[in-house]
Amino acid sequence: MDLPTPADLRERRNELGLTQSDLADRADVSQPLIARIEGGDVDPRLSTLRRIVNALQEAEGAILRAEDLMTSPIVSVRPDDSVHETQELMDEPGFSQVPVVRDGTPLGLISHSDIRQRSDDSEADNVGDYPVDEVKRESIATVEPDATIDEINDYLNHNDAVLVVEDGETVGIITEADIAAHLS
Repeated sequence: MDLPTPADLRERRNELGLTQSDLADRADVSQPLIARIEGGDVDPRLSTLRRIVNALQEAEGAILRAEDLMTSPIVSVRPDDSVHETQELMDEPGFSQVPVVRDGTPLGLISHSDIRQRSDDSEADNVGDYPVDEVKRESIATVEPDATIDEINDYLNHNDAVLVVEDGETVGIITEADIAAHLS
């Protein structure tokens, strides 16, 4: 990863028509710090440099946010729907998972692997007859629509999907496939 030089930062700031004060406000740092970094007088911490670069990207409109990446409207199921109905719903459009939602509030996710895993359970007679609530995963990641791609990637490192929630209402879903499709 190549870090921008002080000259690179100054050039990008000037191309965007931002003053040092404008950039400082956007990056939540002081204007004298921007001046010292651009002058080569100080090496900023990586976290500070990241905030400055993010502020420049945001000024360019280059930062991807959850609202840019999410699939919306979402296809979801209720916790009392049957697993059989849910599997049919996922098979038709080719979804690997769907959110479990009650009154707009996310309760979990159910995927083909959750259903298979429950089917492999020796005590499970006919998983298709079970309500989704008994098979779903409750561990879910949620973000606001303005979450950055970096935040979303952090969640996707540990989760199969991220649900986008606005004012308590589930408005979208993001998977690795959504990010790959957008970046390609």
